[in-house]
Amino acid sequence: MKSAGLLQRINAWFDRITGEGSRHLARRTSRRSFLGRLGTGIVGMSALPLLPVLRAFSADVPDELGDPKSCDYWRYCAISGTLCSCCGGSERSCPPGSEPATIHWVGTCHNPVDDKDYMIAYNDCCGKAMCSRCSCHRTEREKPLYFPSRHGSITWCFGAEDRSYHCTMALVVGEAN
Repeated sequence: MKSAGLLQRINAWFDRITGEGSRHLARRTSRRSFLGRLGTGIVGMSALPLLPVLRAFSADVPDELGDPKSCDYWRYCAISGTLCSCCGGSERSCPPGSEPATIHWVGTCHNPVDDKDYMIAYNDCCGKAMCSRCSCHRTEREKPLYFPSRHGSITWCFGAEDRSYHCTMALVVGEAN
């Protein structure tokens, strides 16, 4: 019986505190401003899982030499596809009207400028018809096909809204250890 009385007092205290807080909030804000702030908070919270991914591709870009429209460019050591730099984009961005796939394959390429190895994420750009310029197929340090996650001859447009392949970009992820 004592526990029932204690529980009733705790519930009454909680109701009183909640009611006072709600009335105080209602006096200080309008319904629209509250809903606007709530919506902004929800949208902001939904972007938090993206932050580590964005940080992963914002590595310091090393000094570079060469033509990004050439298959001999140092970043393209394990590329298989059409270069986005020849199709309206760059080695770092998809052309307008296409979107990057949600998955990629990785290669380790040697930068002759600073004599270091870098991890390169090869990301297909999807959503437009295939670009037929600057097709490259380099397989340095590539794994055989029975390691599908490490092979570049697969279309990687699985997670894109439109799975048609357009071109491939090469993003520096960071220095290889």
